[in-house]
Amino acid sequence: MKRIEQMVESIILASRWLLVVFYVGLAVALLVYAASFGLKLIAFMSKMMSLDETDTILAMLGLIDAALVASLVVMVMISGYENFVSRFDNRDGELEFLGKIDAGSLKVKVASTIVAISSIHLLQIFLNSRQYTSTEIMWLTIMHMAFVFSALFLALIDRVMAYGKKPDSKPLNA
Repeated sequence: MKRIEQMVESIILASRWLLVVFYVGLAVALLVYAASFGLKLIAFMSKMMSLDETDTILAMLGLIDAALVASLVVMVMISGYENFVSRFDNRDGELEFLGKIDAGSLKVKVASTIVAISSIHLLQIFLNSRQYTSTEIMWLTIMHMAFVFSALFLALIDRVMAYGKKPDSKPLNA
């Protein structure tokens, strides 16, 4: 019976390497998104002088939004690989920032990035408010607030969990 248990455990542990397919797929998607970003940047630069201030701000917000999405993808790839598959080799000490984001912290960072992306999107909508009904703007604002509250709640949970892990921590009601 012990041999069967060890075999099952070995299969489950080895299955984590299947995640590599997802992380490599995200890297390919990031490459495609970088090309899309480059095209947006070229289009923005080609008509930069003919845009009014609002259109310039909208274009720049679109570029910022793209950068945040790309950062989110990188964060998920690196942290996911590091947490669930294998540690990166850090021979030269250049990867000091790795290994400092656990699954809980990753959730908070992802949620914070989603809130930032949602904020930019909502700002773009406010700048183009003539194209939206009051009801659409209201629902988009409500959705944004749901993202904000979710991020705050995840941060609170992460903080409580981190508080419980400290060896010298005191109970919350003390």
